[in-house]
Amino acid sequence: MPVRKSEAVWHGTLKEGGGRLRLASGLYDGPYTYSSRFEEGAGTNPEELVGAAHAACFSMFLAALLGDSGHPAESVNTTAAVHLSAGPTISKIELECRATVPGLDDAKFQELALEAKQKCPVSKALAAVPEIVLNAKLSN
Repeated sequence: MPVRKSEAVWHGTLKEGGGRLRLASGLYDGPYTYSSRFEEGAGTNPEELVGAAHAACFSMFLAALLGDSGHPAESVNTTAAVHLSAGPTISKIELECRATVPGLDDAKFQELALEAKQKCPVSKALAAVPEIVLNAKLSN
C-alpha cells in the first residue's frame, strides 16, 4: 500500500504567526492561521482536513460494503462536522450521510453504515475522539 504525505510549516507565534499546508499530490497548497483555526478567518485548519479525510474514507468504505452486499450505490454523500473544544481537543465528529442505493431496505443500510463508521481506517485512527455520531439516510 502507498504511503501518503502532507506537509505543514509554521512561522512565528501562535496568534501572530501563520503557516502553510501542502498535499504531496499538489491538489492543495494554502494558508492556515490562528484565526482560521480558532475563529472564522480565511484559510484552512487541521480539523477541516480531518473532516474531509473522515467523510471521504467513510463514503468509500460504505460504498465498498454496499457493493459487496450486492447493492452498489449510485452515490454516497457524507459531510463531517468536527467539533474543537477547550484544550484544544476534538471532542465530537458528526457524520451526515445521504446515499442513493436502489433496492436496499433501510435496516440493511443502517447496518452497513454503522459497520463503515466502525471500520473505515480514518474512524479507527480517530478512536480517541469521545463521540462520533452517525446520521445515515437513504435518499431513494
